[in-house]
Amino acid sequence: MFTGLIEDVGELLALDGNKLGARLTIRTSLAVQLSEGDSVAVNGVCLTATEVGGDSFSADAMNETLSRSSLGGATPGTQLNLELPVRANGHLGGHIVQGHVDGVGTVAAATEDGIALVLNVSVDSDVLRYIVEKGSVAVDGISLTVARVDESGFDVWLIPETVERTNLAGAQPGRTVNIEVDILAKYVERLVAPKQ
Repeated sequence: MFTGLIEDVGELLALDGNKLGARLTIRTSLAVQLSEGDSVAVNGVCLTATEVGGDSFSADAMNETLSRSSLGGATPGTQLNLELPVRANGHLGGHIVQGHVDGVGTVAAATEDGIALVLNVSVDSDVLRYIVEKGSVAVDGISLTVARVDESGFDVWLIPETVERTNLAGAQPGRTVNIEVDILAKYVERLVAPKQ
């Protein structure tokens, strides 16, 4: 489990793929804290470290992961938000983030409003139905509060600290981002759904 509080922005060194999946190699200062088998959130996608050495680690991504997230289109040099799992005795400063991406969105607009960077993100209706104003959403693994929702997407406002510490600083219209909705909304929907 993660909190959506980004610990480092790593760099994709390689994405070696074939029809079976892909192996990502990522440079990060967090590598010294990782062991083989550890979980790490990469742009909001929970992956398992398969090799760790020096200042980098590798992780495998299956086709399902590549098709549901922006990782399939990543190229060497891509900046990736990274977070290690929350410890049982740690602070839950963001919100509960599982690292299970629900879909991708597209940055429709990025504008400044005072000190804030406002991102308008377009998403499909099957993801949008779980997003509510003042609710939580993870965008590329970052825990954010939804400021506004309309029929095509939602707005999030990023404070300077978030812009400085994540890969959303240079977000431009057209950029694909990973979206994870609040898990509670999906559970509620399942519980109140008519029984078949």
